[in-house]
Amino acid sequence: MNSKLILTALALPLVAVAVAVAFATTGLFTPPRVRGSHDLLHRAERIHLPGAVGPESLVFDPSGGGPYTGVADGRILKWDGQNWVEFAVTSSQREECSEAFNPTMEHICGRPLGLRFHRKSGDLYIADAYLGLQVVGPQGGMASPLVIQVQGNKLLFTNDIDIDEEANAIYFTDSSTVFHRREFMPSILTIDKTGKLMKYDISSKQVTILLQGLAFANGVALSKDRSFVLVAETTNRRILRYWLQGPNIGKHDTFVELPGLPDNVRRNQEGEFWVALHSKTGLLTKWATSYSWFGSTMLKLSLNFKQLHYFLVGGKPHATAIKLSSEGKILQVLEDLEGTTLRFISEVEERNGEQRNKLLHDWIILMPFTCWSLDSRKSKAGRNNI
Repeated sequence: MNSKLILTALALPLVAVAVAVAFATTGLFTPPRVRGSHDLLHRAERIHLPGAVGPESLVFDPSGGGPYTGVADGRILKWDGQNWVEFAVTSSQREECSEAFNPTMEHICGRPLGLRFHRKSGDLYIADAYLGLQVVGPQGGMASPLVIQVQGNKLLFTNDIDIDEEANAIYFTDSSTVFHRREFMPSILTIDKTGKLMKYDISSKQVTILLQGLAFANGVALSKDRSFVLVAETTNRRILRYWLQGPNIGKHDTFVELPGLPDNVRRNQEGEFWVALHSKTGLLTKWATSYSWFGSTMLKLSLNFKQLHYFLVGGKPHATAIKLSSEGKILQVLEDLEGTTLRFISEVEERNGEQRNKLLHDWIILMPFTCWSLDSRKSKAGRNNI
């Protein structure tokens, strides 16, 4: 009798998940359109990355050159206006790094994620998922490691960074102390809460842990007045604010709850923030990121990565970008509802004024601004004239 009860108890989660997956394939649990969103991202101009996949972060150098982006084979590429050219690498062991996408070699070849230029020095700082925090000079080449472990523990999933140039400090995230980048699905589905937000002092070379116990610590962005730093907590579908100045210094709060899984966060010249959503929250996504038994059961099924990912994003991938005020209010939501041009975006970079005109020439002068975004699945960078 007891054995039957145990078998029944084990079977119920499997049946529940199987039914949920079946519904996901019908589109019944596809995430709904965000209220008030604008279906504009399908207008994006796509710039292909020949021979490369997985662009993650996007940055322009102090003179406006670029953009630059890191790709899955460990290289950092620069757009020279006509072609993508190699700018830097994060690993010297590149003999077996000729494949555009080979997750089993990421720990050897490197996997650059977050990128930021120091506007004063011209150095490019790199969050490499496997090789830690790195830096390369203005001329590019082989990057040098800065932080590969913290308090005796190796960084397993260095994700994103931002730079306070006045304080000469770097804020960066380690998404997990259990899972590597290529294991990001188990990290989310088990609701792993070992992520950290840290500060690296460029002068003293000291690292300080600011926040820990985060559920997939991801994108980082410093406020315009340098009073706080934001960190995306992907699994919990929110962005946290850590206070660096003022009466709440050293404390943190929820900056905004989001209708999806946030990736990178980037500030514009006005002090507002753009958030790229990896996917919106459908019913299945909510279950998976709310109940660890549900996600853990998913991992026990005979599903490959693509099938698990299809389930997580609700079966209909399409790009969503959200603009936030400096107080965390949602100002604008942009989507490609049918996923015709952009499906999975990891970052949005807004370029204004003269920089915008210099980059995109006369035909966009009358447009309010230009959004650069990265579609990692299609191996393209896109720019959207809005």
